[in-house]
Amino acid sequence: MPSTRLYAKGRVSGFKRGKRNQRVHTSLVQIEGVANKEEAQFYLGKRIAYVYTAPKAINGSKVRIIWGKVTRSHGNSGMVRSKFRQNLPPTSFGHSVRVMLYPSTL
Repeated sequence: MPSTRLYAKGRVSGFKRGKRNQRVHTSLVQIEGVANKEEAQFYLGKRIAYVYTAPKAINGSKVRIIWGKVTRSHGNSGMVRSKFRQNLPPTSFGHSVRVMLYPSTL
């Protein structure tokens, strides 16, 4: 049966940074199947969801989501920059995110 996922998988690489300072308001995400700057253009403006479980349940659920959006590409290897409503915690580095295929620009 074909996949019915409505999102692309991505991985949080870290924060945007210089040699000495890191900018925690911008996170770097590598999207699966994106290998260059031209392929990353499709994902600009798309919504990103960082889904995680918390120790305390709220309304009967331990699942939480931090929403963000892809702002621009980063480098030549398909990495993208993204801003989240709350800054991502450093424990998210290496964890997966969902890059939703909306809003559509087609």
